[in-house]
Amino acid sequence: MDHARPAFVTLNPRPGRKALGWFFMVVGVLGCILPFLQGFIFLALGLFVLRDQYLWAANRWAWVEGRWPNAVSRIERMEASLGGRMQGWGRGIRRALGRG
Repeated sequence: MDHARPAFVTLNPRPGRKALGWFFMVVGVLGCILPFLQGFIFLALGLFVLRDQYLWAANRWAWVEGRWPNAVSRIERMEASLGGRMQGWGRGIRRALGRG
């Protein structure tokens, strides 16, 4: 089995993002046990959130990217799009409040 490693990883630790990622990981493990939760989806989401928080998560995300490259590129485009929208919404709110 090929263990793909990212060539260069920039870790950007943030407490809120770590907490959210670990929450998804715990729900994912519970989902593997409980029949009404989709554990794999929550584990993948937790890994996605933690990929720039921990080196082990970045390595696993690189493996996922090697396995399903089209899906990963779509997910990362969606994240970039959502980030741009959130920045736009933040600017609009600051303008509405007279702070920007």
